[in-house]
Amino acid sequence: MLFKSSLTRELFFTALSTILILSGIVVAQRAVYIFRLAAKGIIPNDTVDTILVFNLLKHLPLLLSLTIFLAILLTLSRWYRDSEMIVWFSAGLSLHNLLKPILIFSLPIIILIASLSLYISPWAVQKSEEFKSGLKNRDELATIAPGSFKESKSNNRIFYVEGFSDLGSSVNNIFVQMKQNGKLGVIVSNKGKRITNKNGENYIVMKDGKRYEGQVDSNEFSTTKFSEYGILVEKDVPKLIAVGASAGVLEAKSTMELLFTQNKDTRNPYIAELMWRLSLPISAAMLILLSISLSFINPRTGRSMNIMIALLLFVIYNNLMGVSHSLVSTGVISIWFGYWPIHLVIGFLGVYLLYRRSLHLPLFPQKIRKKRRN
Repeated sequence: MLFKSSLTRELFFTALSTILILSGIVVAQRAVYIFRLAAKGIIPNDTVDTILVFNLLKHLPLLLSLTIFLAILLTLSRWYRDSEMIVWFSAGLSLHNLLKPILIFSLPIIILIASLSLYISPWAVQKSEEFKSGLKNRDELATIAPGSFKESKSNNRIFYVEGFSDLGSSVNNIFVQMKQNGKLGVIVSNKGKRITNKNGENYIVMKDGKRYEGQVDSNEFSTTKFSEYGILVEKDVPKLIAVGASAGVLEAKSTMELLFTQNKDTRNPYIAELMWRLSLPISAAMLILLSISLSFINPRTGRSMNIMIALLLFVIYNNLMGVSHSLVSTGVISIWFGYWPIHLVIGFLGVYLLYRRSLHLPLFPQKIRKKRRN
């Protein structure tokens, strides 16, 4: 029918624009922090894209839930505002007729949220942990970008390398500034190479260069020419950014591993993490019911109030899930009192509001509205 195709098309484009905007906000927010760390040399420049992708995959289930919630809310609100809903109601349609195409449109997104929450997001966190471990084993020379200065972890050396060879073992045009025993030294060389001794220590050996050394507050300095000069390369790098908020071991474990864990000491945190992953697609389904009933607006009053109320309910809902997750993981409350009551209350509220809206009744009974006015 015409109204189904029109509804599906508008939901699709609204959802597409919403997820692009939300993803852009998340990426921009994280990118500012990550670029600042990269500029300071805390993380290598070539890892920025990877860290941003891991962050986006981790938060994508929540972004999709908010996307489907806003897409339905904004679409139906526009229909009310432009009196399109009145036209459909006059043609004999009701909210129940809109419910089926909305659910058909939302079902693939809910399946995607479940897949991301149960499989893809844990995989992204696991890979990010492995990625961070690999970065921690990189020495300070490996984090240098050609053509830029890099300060060492001990803050007593500054490196500059103009370029590397294809294999990364040879370096060209090296500049090193060092502070040792109150003296400032500058070493320059046109070429060098990286070697590893028997103890596994990495050195950069510069060839046919010069070393300038002198006191910091003095104009006197000495010049020394050398054929080979070796510098020990520090292996530990500064602490890296956590990939995603609250990145931890449990978030990196697979869903099957959480499901079959029998360790009594860790059972509550494991089950809490499992239930959190299951809660994301369930919450998306509950939000669909709320968005349909909260989309009604009076064309004469505008649509800002219902959107503000809807967003407030979304924030409260997700915060309650977060608090419940913390309480269940620490063993303060059981799993049955932690998650399911929240979903049941939101589901009952959504069904109740949808029932009253389908009968063209106010969202709240007249008695409750009188009490609120008094």
